[in-house]
Amino acid sequence: MSAARSRFLHYCAFVALYLLLDWATYIDPLYGLNITPWNPDPALGLVFWLRYGRRAALPWFGALLAGEVLVRGMPAGPLLTVLGALSLTAGYGLIGAALRRSFSSGDIFNNRTRLVRWTVIVVVGTLMNGLAYVGLLACAGLIPPGQASLALLRFGTGDLVGVVVSMPLLWMLASPGGRARLRQTVWRGETLGYLALAIVVLALVFGSIARSEFKHFYFLFLPVIWAASRQGLYGTALMVFVLQTGIIGLVKWTHAVAIEVYELQVLDAMLALVGFFIGIVVDEQRKAANELKQSLRLAAAGEMAAALAHELNQPMTALSAYGKACQYLLEQGETGERLRDAIARMIAESGRAAEVVRRLRDFFRTGALQFEAVEMGSLVAVIGQQFQAQCQQHGVELIVEPVAPLTLQADRLQLELVLRNLLGNAFDAVLEQPAGQRSIRVLVQAIGGARLRLTVEDSGKGVSEETAMRLFEAFVSTKASGLGLGLVLSRAIAEAHGGKLWAEVGSHGVFRLVLPLMETGE
Repeated sequence: MSAARSRFLHYCAFVALYLLLDWATYIDPLYGLNITPWNPDPALGLVFWLRYGRRAALPWFGALLAGEVLVRGMPAGPLLTVLGALSLTAGYGLIGAALRRSFSSGDIFNNRTRLVRWTVIVVVGTLMNGLAYVGLLACAGLIPPGQASLALLRFGTGDLVGVVVSMPLLWMLASPGGRARLRQTVWRGETLGYLALAIVVLALVFGSIARSEFKHFYFLFLPVIWAASRQGLYGTALMVFVLQTGIIGLVKWTHAVAIEVYELQVLDAMLALVGFFIGIVVDEQRKAANELKQSLRLAAAGEMAAALAHELNQPMTALSAYGKACQYLLEQGETGERLRDAIARMIAESGRAAEVVRRLRDFFRTGALQFEAVEMGSLVAVIGQQFQAQCQQHGVELIVEPVAPLTLQADRLQLELVLRNLLGNAFDAVLEQPAGQRSIRVLVQAIGGARLRLTVEDSGKGVSEETAMRLFEAFVSTKASGLGLGLVLSRAIAEAHGGKLWAEVGSHGVFRLVLPLMETGE
């Protein structure tokens, strides 16, 4: 009983709101009939149909009948009023059924394809519904001879504009999730800005709406573009509804019935569709950006996991060695200084491993860097040593030039990640060359401006100008199995250290990394 009572209350609220919209927008009626330039009430009915399906037919039929009686005074007489309400209920119901098959009760559309599909259903549906309803009125003699096409144009335009402009916002307001997102999107100071701009533009463009002739209608695009570009589809839905309400309000309260309101409405429908398109594009770009951030984060997790494995390998090996030493000393009856020294070393190595884990955890949580003094020569030597075995296995000559003492303030783990990426890419590149022509050279030198430059040069086929322009874009890779994220992360790390990373165009591979040296006191 509670569910039935709740549904009954929803039906009553729908009828009341439908009548309110019908009364508020009943302006410039053609021949005193239900043919007006803007009909947002069908948009409310379609949203209601999306929620309740065919059960919405009876309350909608009742709302249409009540509107004819209470708002228009039943100009067509009792029988034709009932037939007209039945015709409209059937027509709107078919549109609602088509929308219900194509869309969920959530977002009305979240991409351009769904926007086009929704628009086609609304346009075709309102046209067919208008043909049936206006044909019924014409057959009953309520429309003068030769005026049926004009009546169809007025009625179809009013319904089309009402649905296009009003339905997205009503759809958003119909669900708790939509209301929450709408509130989150527009509950900002910026929203007041573009609403104020809308009021100013309406006043300037339609200050005297009867004489405006729509000459400056294009100024209305300003607040719509602002809302769409900053707040996406939800901001656009609010903006176009506000503009439409303002225009109809000016027409209604200034009694400017002599103007061609339906022409103005067509312009406003086009404005709404353009705004929706921009809003959807903005939402799609933001979604893609968020997905890219997540992909980069996952890629960083993979890269840093490799760094973690390397960093933990040495302390874990040392712990194992010191543990065996302790076991040996105990077997020998040693309880003095040698045993205490081995235990102290084990504690130190476990602390080192814990520090590595802590720093990586802080990096993923906050993106914070852990700066320390790093001697570049030893860092390059360590990373080069890691590649020696696989280079020897594949006949690759790895040359690490002697490095002068150069120290910089850097996060050692992250710089190791960059060097591994550069050497790993160089290794993959030279494997494409025949045996005997595979070489990698690493050179570190001081340059002007208290900086150092690290060069990784390989005998691979090099980088073309076209590839160099896109090499540091996400998901761009020259390797069949590559994700195209390693160089993106490497450049981000270089820039976070105040440096830069780039590839040079040439017949062989050349990557250069420039970083600031640590300042030394005089």
